[in-house]
Amino acid sequence: MARARFVALAALLTSFLSLAAGQLRPPLPAAGGLPVELFNLQCIASRLRTDRDATAKVSTDFGQMVSAAPEAVFHPRSPADIAALVRFSAASSPAPFPVAPRGQGHSWRGQSLAPGGVVVDMRSMGRGAPRINVSAAGAAAPYVDAGGEQLWADVLRAALRHGLAPRVWTDYLRLTVGGTLSNAGIGGQAFRHGPQIANVDELDVVTGTGEMVTCSRDKNSDLFFGALGGLGQFGVITRARILLEPAPKRVRWVRLAYSDVVAFTKDQEFLISDRAREIGFDYVEGQVQLNRSFAEGPKSTPFFSEANLNRLAKLASRTGSAAIYYIEGAMYYSEDTAMPVDQKMEALLDQLSFEPGFVFTKDVTYVQFLDRVREEEKVLRSAGVWEVPHPWLNLFVPRSRILDFDTSVFKGLLKDANPAGIILMYPMNKDKWDNRMTAMTPTDDEDVFYAVSLLWSALSVDEVMRLEKENEAVLDLCDKAGIKCKQYLPHHKSQDGWQRHFGDKWGKIAELKAKYDPQAILSPGQKIFPLRGEDVGIATA
Repeated sequence: MARARFVALAALLTSFLSLAAGQLRPPLPAAGGLPVELFNLQCIASRLRTDRDATAKVSTDFGQMVSAAPEAVFHPRSPADIAALVRFSAASSPAPFPVAPRGQGHSWRGQSLAPGGVVVDMRSMGRGAPRINVSAAGAAAPYVDAGGEQLWADVLRAALRHGLAPRVWTDYLRLTVGGTLSNAGIGGQAFRHGPQIANVDELDVVTGTGEMVTCSRDKNSDLFFGALGGLGQFGVITRARILLEPAPKRVRWVRLAYSDVVAFTKDQEFLISDRAREIGFDYVEGQVQLNRSFAEGPKSTPFFSEANLNRLAKLASRTGSAAIYYIEGAMYYSEDTAMPVDQKMEALLDQLSFEPGFVFTKDVTYVQFLDRVREEEKVLRSAGVWEVPHPWLNLFVPRSRILDFDTSVFKGLLKDANPAGIILMYPMNKDKWDNRMTAMTPTDDEDVFYAVSLLWSALSVDEVMRLEKENEAVLDLCDKAGIKCKQYLPHHKSQDGWQRHFGDKWGKIAELKAKYDPQAILSPGQKIFPLRGEDVGIATA
């Protein structure tokens, strides 16, 4: 249960803050709130807000599936400010208060919530001069140093001034660097370069003891690998050194329609293989459109016109398929590309087995392609269906069971469903993931796994409940069928669930938590580790 809001109590006016040997002496707690001394600490107090307007804005996240009110919101000017706040909490007696960094709050199950504690508004650090520095020359490989609070859209703009860009992108660019790196950061380029966390050379991290640590594969490597995909459990990422590559100018963007899931998955796996590397796509994702959505869903989308969707609906009817599948591919090019993009595209499409005549093509700039979800966001915002609950389910499914998953879920459990949202389904190469990092992939000894994302939007309380039940049914089905999935952007209701999620890594996870956040101060909203001396109160929305 969230602590009561801080009030100035006369009985606590005698409390004091002292520094002894450079360490904070544990202060007396305010009754039911944050310690009084926190509001007397000069480097912190002036940047704390406790008013209802401030705390209400950070009491839930993009998912709007859980809620928990903090006592205060902290607006740091530098990583040192964050470190001071965490050190203060760690020294508080009889118990510390939780601290959670929040970038855009785009988590969906409480990673950015701090019930009864302090939410750190990471974006405050970027409101002066942007903390983005591109190193384009003189290094073995170009890179950008970006503050954890920086948006990927801003990192892109800075890198493009040097003709460069990061290698891997999430589909939505209005996310912070620290936010995606604390999960993994996946998208259509991950089959070639791995997730975003595999393209980081160095981090600055504020640990749960308030220490500011620079880490890499060779220096403080346990923290480096732990923080990448670590769900905010071991530290706050305040800077990342991200690898860059030459940026193309334009993109040939295509969607290929399939009525047969076997042909769809076979072609996807070919496209991410070494065989397709020279003439293949630079980006590969896939979507599943359930048949009922053709009749009851949108009549057009930012990619498909009404005429396109009518043709696809007729394809579904003619073939009797329970769903239509799309390979979404992108071929990057510039004016000086050796092989003309038309010739390269034709050579590639000749090797694929999509439905004849069902090729949909756009030619856009590189920036337009990477920022494509922004256009969809504008449409959804205008319709009032962006800031609604998002009962998402994201799974990594072993390749050997993807057809079983399709049969059981898309042709079975969800056959007659028409929820608002999209379904993603695309493969990735497991050898592009570093198992030393905290992010989990299926444990089966297979070289390919699929990302399957049910990205639902709920427009009513009843829909939230229904979609949650369907998600639970999917997980239950996978469990009973022995489909050994791993959740991405994971959510588990108990520590037992988290132990099963991390499997053989759990011992290492617990060891890192004990070393870098021994009092479980950081990011308690997911209930991976209980805050010492207190049960974290998270209410399901």
